[in-house]
Amino acid sequence: MSTNDKLIIHDGRQSATAASVQRGVCRMLRDVGHATLCEFTLATGRRPDIISVGEKGEIWIVEIKSSLADFQADHKWHEYWDYCDKLFFARPIELEESIFPLEAGLIVADAFGAEISRFPQEKKLNAGRRKALTLRIARAASMRLQNHFDPKSIIE
Repeated sequence: MSTNDKLIIHDGRQSATAASVQRGVCRMLRDVGHATLCEFTLATGRRPDIISVGEKGEIWIVEIKSSLADFQADHKWHEYWDYCDKLFFARPIELEESIFPLEAGLIVADAFGAEISRFPQEKKLNAGRRKALTLRIARAASMRLQNHFDPKSIIE
């Protein structure tokens, strides 16, 4: 397990807008039956903003964009398709919807909730990758919870 998987969700790099969008998206995902994990490190070393696992094992990735500059600077989001069944962008209401690519889903959010405004096409993960990814997500979530209750147990 990487050091990044031992961190609590907020690492200080997010803007207040991104943190608000994250909170709203995680609330919405929970309401539709998904368990979320923020800033999870994939096998490639990339860290999507939110990864979630649904009740039937479906895996979604949500990449938060808080501004036009934030979106324009992101060249990694295409790589996330290899690690999810559905890929979404999440945006605050003030960010224009038309800047986002049509192949990804779209979520509009604030600190209190979110709404899916566009669903992407589903791209099914293969069984081996799904199993490995689900196990890594479960272990990372468990370690974060353990570290929350016993912070002195964190191994450097």
